[in-house]
Amino acid sequence: MKLYAFLTSLFLFLYSLSVLAQPKQETPVRILIIFDASNSMKTAYEGTTRIEAAKHLMNRIIDSLQRIPNLQLALRIYGAEKMYPPGDCNDSRLAVPFAKGNASLIKSKVAPLKPTGITPIAHSLNLAADDFPSTPATNMILLITDGIEECGGDPCEAARKLREKGIVFKPYILGIGLTQEQGKAFDCVGEYFSVEEPNALVNVVNVVVTQTMNRTSAQVNLLDQAGNPTETNVNMTFYDHFTGNVRYDYIHTLNGLGNPDTLTLDANPTYHLVVHTIPPVEKDNVKLQMGRHNIIALDAPQGKLEIRRSNGLYNFNYKVKCIVRKRGEGTILNLQDINSEEKYLTGAYDLEILTLPRIYQDAVMLSQSQKNTVDIPGAGELRLLTGEAGSGSIYLEEHGDLRWVCNLDNNQTIQNFYLQPGQYRVEFRARSRKESAYTLEKKFTISSDKSVTVNLY
Repeated sequence: MKLYAFLTSLFLFLYSLSVLAQPKQETPVRILIIFDASNSMKTAYEGTTRIEAAKHLMNRIIDSLQRIPNLQLALRIYGAEKMYPPGDCNDSRLAVPFAKGNASLIKSKVAPLKPTGITPIAHSLNLAADDFPSTPATNMILLITDGIEECGGDPCEAARKLREKGIVFKPYILGIGLTQEQGKAFDCVGEYFSVEEPNALVNVVNVVVTQTMNRTSAQVNLLDQAGNPTETNVNMTFYDHFTGNVRYDYIHTLNGLGNPDTLTLDANPTYHLVVHTIPPVEKDNVKLQMGRHNIIALDAPQGKLEIRRSNGLYNFNYKVKCIVRKRGEGTILNLQDINSEEKYLTGAYDLEILTLPRIYQDAVMLSQSQKNTVDIPGAGELRLLTGEAGSGSIYLEEHGDLRWVCNLDNNQTIQNFYLQPGQYRVEFRARSRKESAYTLEKKFTISSDKSVTVNLY
C-alpha cells in the first residue's frame, strides 16, 4: 500500500509539472531506461516482488515523461536471458532503440520479464554509449536496479570512459531494496535515489523534468578587489574536465543592467573554466545544477599598464615590444606594444622593454581599476657607413663601463639603428683587414628624435 500511495502522489506531481512547464528547447530529449531483470529481482517487496514493483514504477514514470515534447525513449535490459547460476556477464541487450512515441512498445517488452540472470552493470553502461545517436540532444540514462555489479566490472571506470569518449549524459539510478552502503557504490556513476526514501521518486523525476523543460544557465562573475563582479571583456573557455575538449568559448560581457551576461550551457559535463586574463585565472570541477541559473565566481581584479613614449623617429620606423613577467618569475606573460594599454591582474610585474639597449623596469605595481604609465625616452637614429663589410659591435658607455648593445651585420655597408639616448661607441674591423690592429673605434651621442651619421672608413 505504501508504494501504491506513493506512486499515485508521484503521478499527480508529474502531471502538474508536464502541464505547467513550458519547453524552452527544440532539441530531442533522449532517455535510455536500463532495466534490471536479474535473479535477485524475484525477492519479495511490499506485498509483491521487486521486479513487479520496478515494472509498475517504470510505467508510471514513462506515462509522465512521454508528455515532454521531442521525447525519445529507449530500453536496455540486462540479466533477462541466461539463467543464474551461472549467468552470463554479456547478458545485456538494447531491446528498444530510440524513437518517438514508443512508450507502449517499451512497456510491452518489460511486462513479461521474469527474474533470470546476473547483474552486469558496468558492461551495460559501456554498451549504452553506442545506444545514443550522435546528433545533438539532451541525453540521460535511468537505471532501475536492485543489485550491485556481479561480473567483476567497475561501474566507476565505465562511467569515466563514457565521459572520456565525450558522452556527457549523467546516469540516474533508482535503487530498489539496496542498503545504504550498496547505494554508495553508485556515487561515482551518477546520482543515486533509493525508492525507500520518502521523496526519492518525486526528486528523481523532478530532476529529469527540470533538465528537459528548463535550460541550464550560468553567469561568470569576475570579481574585482572589493568582491564585486565588475571585471569583463575577456575571453573565457569551458573545457570538459575529463576529456580536455573545448565545450564553449565566449568573450565575457556585462548586459544592459551591468550584470554578467547569462550563458546557456549543457549541465551534464564537469567543467574546467579558464578565464584568459593576464595571467589567466582558472576554476576546476565546475558542476552546474540542471535547469537552474548558476553563478560561477572567480577572483580577477585587474589594473592597466601603459607603456608610452613621445612620437618621433622610433615610432615611425620601428615597432618595439615589451616583455611582461610576473615579479620574480621567468615565464613571459605577454609581449606588449609600446604606446599601448593592456589589462593585467593586480600585483607587481617586471618589464623588459626591447629597445636598443634594453630597458628594465622591475616591480611595476598595478592596482585595481588604476592605470600605471611607464614613460620611456624617445629614440634617436644612428646611420652607420662603412667602406666595406666587416665585423663590429655597438656599446653604451655607462659609468666608465661598456655595455654591449648589438652586433653589426657583417654583410652590409650601410646600416640604421634606433638607439636610446646616451653616449655610445662603435668598434669595427673591415673584412679584408686580418689584423686586430686595424680595428676602428668611433664615439657618438644619441639624442631623442635626432639622427646622427658615423663613417667608418
